[in-house]
Amino acid sequence: MKVFVTGASGFVGTALVQELLKNNYEVLGLARSDASAEKLIGLGAEVHRGDLEALASLRSGAAACDQIIHCGFIHDFTRFAEVCAIDEAAIRAMAELAKPMIVTSGSALVSPGKLATEEMASPFNPNWPRASERASSEAMVVRLPPSVHGEGDHHGFIPILVNLAKEKGFSAYIGNGQNRWNAGHRLDAAVLYRLVLEQGKAGERFHAAAEEGIPVKDIAEAIGKRLGLPVKSLSAEEAGAHFGWFGHMAGLDCPTSSQLTQECLGWQPVQQTLIADIEAGIYDL
Repeated sequence: MKVFVTGASGFVGTALVQELLKNNYEVLGLARSDASAEKLIGLGAEVHRGDLEALASLRSGAAACDQIIHCGFIHDFTRFAEVCAIDEAAIRAMAELAKPMIVTSGSALVSPGKLATEEMASPFNPNWPRASERASSEAMVVRLPPSVHGEGDHHGFIPILVNLAKEKGFSAYIGNGQNRWNAGHRLDAAVLYRLVLEQGKAGERFHAAAEEGIPVKDIAEAIGKRLGLPVKSLSAEEAGAHFGWFGHMAGLDCPTSSQLTQECLGWQPVQQTLIADIEAGIYDL
């Protein structure tokens, strides 16, 4: 079985490629640069040159394989609406081939303030217009947590909080800090993608949340302790100046269940927790 993987050289993608290869899949990974191509070759994957905006290249890569896993996304929040449109066009292009496909989405905005479950459809949010789940009704969906953590996480939400703490001289949370983030380890997520590939059905949704809800105050305190910095509660007005564009995410309450995912696929997260990763120093950037 040969799998076409976009985002194959990324933080989650490299773990996924390794998971597939060790389970006897062939992998064709999309690579935009020479460095990405060399990384994939080093892992043992084949390379398909192109990027998410080269739709003809995406179609040809997908056509050469039996199944598709779309992990790629342009993480440029300064032009978020634009990169969401690129993501949607890429999914639609690959979906034309009518092959089994997994697309990647997020769990953060499925049900803010209430426990999100797999049967809940992801509502459209004009402030977060990622359309991965609507781009193909036949695709299987893996929803990643706001924090997918683990060694090598340099561009996720935890590094943003760490860098802000270093810049401002303290680690912060908003109000009482009891708003919750769900979280999952990149290696557990890689296993989930493989299980969905093997057992999932068209249109089904799965959650990569190993931890349902960690109070953001606990995350801020772990960062402060690790960096030797004070920890402060900020009002909503103060949070705007401190967090900038990230303020909405810092204040988001997004507990998420993966009970149905675990029961359906036999997925059992086994890696260490987000707080343990922070305490271990992997975010000492």
